[in-house]
Amino acid sequence: MKIYLSLLTTATLCIGLAPAFAQPGPPGGGAAFDSAMSKLFGDNAAFTATLESQIKPKSENLITMPGKISFDSGKARMEMNLATATGLKLPPGAAAQMKSMGLDQIITISLPEKKSVLLIYPGLQSYVDNPLPAAAAAANLNFKVTTTELGKESVAGHPCVENKVFVTDAKGATNEFTVWNATDLKNFPVKIFRGGSDADVTMQFTDVSLTKPAANLFEPPAGYTRYDNMQTMMQTEMMKKMGGGLGLPPGGTPPAH
Repeated sequence: MKIYLSLLTTATLCIGLAPAFAQPGPPGGGAAFDSAMSKLFGDNAAFTATLESQIKPKSENLITMPGKISFDSGKARMEMNLATATGLKLPPGAAAQMKSMGLDQIITISLPEKKSVLLIYPGLQSYVDNPLPAAAAAANLNFKVTTTELGKESVAGHPCVENKVFVTDAKGATNEFTVWNATDLKNFPVKIFRGGSDADVTMQFTDVSLTKPAANLFEPPAGYTRYDNMQTMMQTEMMKKMGGGLGLPPGGTPPAH
């Protein structure tokens, strides 16, 4: 029973953490890569980079999340490892337990054309196929982008122009960013700051490559088990860790009581 409760606690924690870091859409200032933010990359329609996201919730500690990002004409892939994040308020031993359960590594693939978000767990060889959040799926891509130069500054060795950028959708909703565009990387935004009502977010890109990513990076890995929702995946995989106690089929639901 103690092992079951420990696994249940960790699984519940991961259900809460994964959407906060991985899913697209504007979650009140989280590290989301949504349609408005994609407009900051201008003519750089395809790239790969190492990404460090710093999230500063109001009145809380700074959270730092390292990872990698691949982008191609609206499709986005983000790779992260919760065990390498700093500033998270995790229970003692939770990071080690997430790793042992295969829940620490997460890959998120956002596919706007298919209105789908894939949440992939390499440690479980499984993934969740979620519908794109309604707000993101309904977003009008005809954004108006207004840019005002603030000055010049070097960021990670790149000469940059610092800009204030306003991205406004067809309904008049405006997103405000401060962006550092590297003049030696075709004005790629090597640093982005976005203020939010719940948290401020800074995203910094290094090891930038403007080469088109491989197409298979935006597909679920072959042989992985597909689930329709996070809860079912967590419950099924947790039972496997305990020796298949409930015998749930992949993508299935627990028996009625």
